[in-house]
Amino acid sequence: MKFATWNVNGIRAVLTKGFEQAFRDLDADIFALNETKWSGKEDEPFPVTFEDYNLYFTSSKLRKGYSGVATYARQKPLSVTYGLEGGKYDEEGRVITLEYENFYFVAAYVPNSGEELKRLPFRLEYEKDLVAYLKKLDAVKPIVYCGDLNVAHQPIDLKNPKSNTHNAGFTKEEREAFTNLLSNGFVDVYRALYPEKVEYTWWSYRFHAREKNAGWRIDYFIVSERIFDKVKSAQIHGEIYGSDHCPVVLDIDL
Repeated sequence: MKFATWNVNGIRAVLTKGFEQAFRDLDADIFALNETKWSGKEDEPFPVTFEDYNLYFTSSKLRKGYSGVATYARQKPLSVTYGLEGGKYDEEGRVITLEYENFYFVAAYVPNSGEELKRLPFRLEYEKDLVAYLKKLDAVKPIVYCGDLNVAHQPIDLKNPKSNTHNAGFTKEEREAFTNLLSNGFVDVYRALYPEKVEYTWWSYRFHAREKNAGWRIDYFIVSERIFDKVKSAQIHGEIYGSDHCPVVLDIDL
């Protein structure tokens, strides 16, 4: 199967920048979108659908134009849930879980710790709840977890690690939380396959960062350790524009 994840930084905006063509070109069985910023009314259809895909989405109920996750799935899942345990964080439109016969597919947009790390305590609480949730799913069947996880785990995962040590996305606390996630039976697919490879998935709009390739790798596919041997490849598609992030793709035999 082929999976894709992409932080589109606003679904309406990316629709004017070649999204539909990129979607078709990547040809994924499940395609997850992060930061859709979609806050339409309950009876208002999502801005883009595809006839051969089932669409599931969640939006922030706290404020318009904030957060939001969507998933397009060729095969209808056995079940769909929103948020973490008991729907926690669904009011922020953070997580969608699709259940299939042999695995769970979890798409997430992890909270950013924000300027001056004002949301770091909230973020760390989310990380704790997330690990508990994934472990509970993993006890039933293996998981594929993906999305904008808002952390560069290792110095190799961003262009300027020294100057970003105390910035959101590269704090000691956030990196330790990611290490804790992996220590509970999960694998960062890209880094496990390519220990020394330097590619990024996000670039600031400032200072011509993408032209200079001064970026961060903060978009991931994480899988249960017991299915890592089924992974065929992982790709970062930096050649695809339309957002300040680029798509990430996983090929796996499930």
